[in-house]
Amino acid sequence: MRPVLIVPGIGNSGPGHWQSLWQIQHPNVSRVTQRDWDHPVCEEWVKALDGAVAQAIAPPILVAHSLGCLAVAHWAAQSGRRCFAALLVAVPDPSSPAFPRAATGFEPLPSSLRGCRVTVVSSSDDSYATNAYTEERVRTWGAEHVCLGHRGHINAASGLRDWPDGWVIVDRWRNE
Repeated sequence: MRPVLIVPGIGNSGPGHWQSLWQIQHPNVSRVTQRDWDHPVCEEWVKALDGAVAQAIAPPILVAHSLGCLAVAHWAAQSGRRCFAALLVAVPDPSSPAFPRAATGFEPLPSSLRGCRVTVVSSSDDSYATNAYTEERVRTWGAEHVCLGHRGHINAASGLRDWPDGWVIVDRWRNE
């Protein structure tokens, strides 16, 4: 069974977030830990992710939310290590006025996520990304795309609880 690395966004994912629930409910799921969850520096987040991937027993499945998606994108473009697949949920637009000012170094975005199968999951009413931006990321990264409709930023406030439909994607990859 492939390892799964949870890659939260700014502020980390709280106890009611689907990422945290997955970590509790499923075996061989761990979280990438950041030095500073509230003032993200891309270079530091990429380094922490690279260290976590290096410790995995096999190329892991990366499950990223929000700013964690951008860290995964930068990591994939820079690292010599590979992941098996990446589930990128609620990819934020770093040029959006809603993008957290405390986050630095996440632009420009890489045009390729080398050697990694990618599925982008979006919401049609995410305040951090327009539908056009998401479609551009999907096209540029050659990703599969799943839109959940009106689910906001696809976080704990979205009412997904442990989001079993999302886990189906991960579980399929784990068993390939």
